[in-house]
Amino acid sequence: MTNFTDISLPEPLLRAIKDLGFITPTPIQEETIPWLLDNETDLIALAQTGTGKTAAFGLPALSETDIERPEVQTLILCPTRELCIQIGKDFTAFAKYMPRIKMATVYGGAPLFKQKEALLSGVQIVVGTPGRVNDFIRQNVLKLDKVKRLILDEADEMLNMGFKDEIFEIMSKTPVAKQTLLFSATMPREVAQLASTFMKDPHRISVGNQNQGAENIKHYFYKVQARDKYLALKRIADMSPKIYGIIFCRTRIETQEIADKLQQDGYNADALHGDLSQGQRELVMSRFRTKFVRLLVATDVAARGLDVDDLTHIINYNLPNDPDIYIHRSGRTGRAGKSGISLSIIHSKELGALKAIEKRLGRDIQWQKVPGGREICEKQLYHFVDNVERIEVNDTEIASFLPNVYKKLSWMTREELIQRFVSVEFNRFLDYYKDIPDLDQSEQRSSKGDKKSFRFTTFKLNLGSNIGMNKRELMRFVNQLKVTRSIEIGLIEIMKEHSFIALDAEYEEKLLKAFNRSKFKGVPVQASLAEAKGNRQGRRKTGNNDKPDRRSGYRKAQG
Repeated sequence: MTNFTDISLPEPLLRAIKDLGFITPTPIQEETIPWLLDNETDLIALAQTGTGKTAAFGLPALSETDIERPEVQTLILCPTRELCIQIGKDFTAFAKYMPRIKMATVYGGAPLFKQKEALLSGVQIVVGTPGRVNDFIRQNVLKLDKVKRLILDEADEMLNMGFKDEIFEIMSKTPVAKQTLLFSATMPREVAQLASTFMKDPHRISVGNQNQGAENIKHYFYKVQARDKYLALKRIADMSPKIYGIIFCRTRIETQEIADKLQQDGYNADALHGDLSQGQRELVMSRFRTKFVRLLVATDVAARGLDVDDLTHIINYNLPNDPDIYIHRSGRTGRAGKSGISLSIIHSKELGALKAIEKRLGRDIQWQKVPGGREICEKQLYHFVDNVERIEVNDTEIASFLPNVYKKLSWMTREELIQRFVSVEFNRFLDYYKDIPDLDQSEQRSSKGDKKSFRFTTFKLNLGSNIGMNKRELMRFVNQLKVTRSIEIGLIEIMKEHSFIALDAEYEEKLLKAFNRSKFKGVPVQASLAEAKGNRQGRRKTGNNDKPDRRSGYRKAQG
């Protein structure tokens, strides 16, 4: 087995990573570091989140930095300020014994003047988000004409967040004769296009199964009514007394609502989303890293760059439309050889998304019954007893109090004492979970008066908000295809450069052909199946207009 000492890194770097406890490189580090030390050509490296990519590109970059040149030699682009800050901290730790190397991190949500001063002081390495890097280029503060290596970290996520134009603009400002390194967990079409445009015959390194989750992560799902998701979440948390995890929600509003509810119900929880100020975000993340907060409720974007190694659980309060996002989420647990658990709380409309994720994972996601009151109480009781067994007793401090305590409790038998002792902590669980209902959702049938149940297929279209697409326009567009006189429409999600729409699976082939033969505002439509078929739902009528039924979330397009 290779150790870091077997790799030809400078002594100051080896000393620093030894201080950090690095002994054996991860697979991506073992493959990438020696290659980068020996080659100056372009590289595409594919590896999942949490596999040690920062050290994989950071150690060679630091090793090859010319300390005599006070100019930007390495530029690292990443999707979020949190990841930017984390990479900066990692580089600082790696360069602990290389004091002449100067670095700067530039990102939004922080004062411009401090970052500007850092850049003007003469730095060799810059880590930044695309938006802020572009700002400083336009201000002529950041000069990239001497850059020797450009590193794109989490390239798939940067493009997914809509940074394509900024990245292309930045890359056009760098020298042609440079080394470009592209690190990504996945290789979607947009990343491949970026590579073909700006990279020349790149070497490829792929560690693990691309787009598949780590083998040491267990995947489960719970199926409940949509209105019961929060109740199921609490039961799952109570069933895992040592839980330390991230709960992923789809929107900022929902993220804050769930965090507020958990706090009100006595859980050590907090929210992380885009509406927080930088100071608030840093406080939340600090409290989470120190485990003062045990449950972090977050959006995908806000959680990028949050690097925590000991997570026990990832909980999907909402399944993402893109299976790759699920893999990004689940990859945050089960790190450094430890096991982890990825849970999803779904309702019947999300069965199609679940099937698509299973296909991408290459394995089944196991159904689990929502914990009942008795098993939760039993789990909590034994956890409490375990804590009592392991508690450290300070004999010196409590010795003077014990005679009166013994006297006070002497009238009780051993069994009575244990019963009362346990009940002090345990009664609240017994009271709360007494006679609670079963939350598991049985197979849903058509409501009385409905003539049929529907299976939905979700389509991904290359039509986004950037060309004026919105939900009403998309419903009108589907209506104009005239595939059938009326068609059931499920959930719609509009992104910047694409959209997702769930439609009656009975017309899947006809819809796919009709989409791909049509245009929207002159743009040829490209449609593909985003999810596997599934999603049985009872039809709910919305009348003869396009307004959604608020109870079901479904709409009906009229032909």
